[in-house]
Amino acid sequence: MTIIVVSGTGTEIGKTIVTAALAAVATRQGRSVAVLKPAQTGLASGERGDADEVVRLSGAAASTELGRFPEPLAPATAARRAGMTPVGPREVAEAAEKLATEHDLVLVEGAGGLLVRFDHEGGTLADAARLLGAPVLVVTPAGLGTLNATALTAEALAARGIEQLGVVVGSWPAAPDLASRCNLADLPEAAGAPLLGAVPEGAGGLDPAEFRARASEWLAPALGGVWAAETR
Repeated sequence: MTIIVVSGTGTEIGKTIVTAALAAVATRQGRSVAVLKPAQTGLASGERGDADEVVRLSGAAASTELGRFPEPLAPATAARRAGMTPVGPREVAEAAEKLATEHDLVLVEGAGGLLVRFDHEGGTLADAARLLGAPVLVVTPAGLGTLNATALTAEALAARGIEQLGVVVGSWPAAPDLASRCNLADLPEAAGAPLLGAVPEGAGGLDPAEFRARASEWLAPALGGVWAAETR
């Protein structure tokens, strides 16, 4: 795989840290990794964005941000309110394809969930993934409610003929409750795809050197790591 689209079942669930873990593992394997953030919302010019954070933690070779909108809203809404041009799926696909000619792996990190509107025509990250023919890795929370959101995301991908690579828990609690422990076993059934890792809560606060050294512990062999659900 040269392009992986990282989406999720919602916002603030760990997509950036999962993307950083993927980038860290691939970089340690000697691969050149580029991170593409199609639309960054909620930050002013000059502030560190999600793609910058992925590079800081992982040591990825490059990052690209296609659009930045100051209000923390869906990309299409944030662009409209700022009077700025939105970023559409075709622009995302073209940027990812260009990066793929220059790097071994391109990670495209979405904003919010899979079907959040990117432009005024209703384009979404799913549309960009379909244009690219790229698989989607779904990031999901650990706790109560995650099974329904994961199943809905999986159905949306299947309806569009998009490959779901698998599911990663974006923030695995230090003291998981009953729902979280059960969800670890139930997520593959809800997703119709394998569970490919669980990133511990607080991982984004680690020193970059420690983050890079430990990232393979959080991802399954299919993603270059050593994580196995049965050991949790």
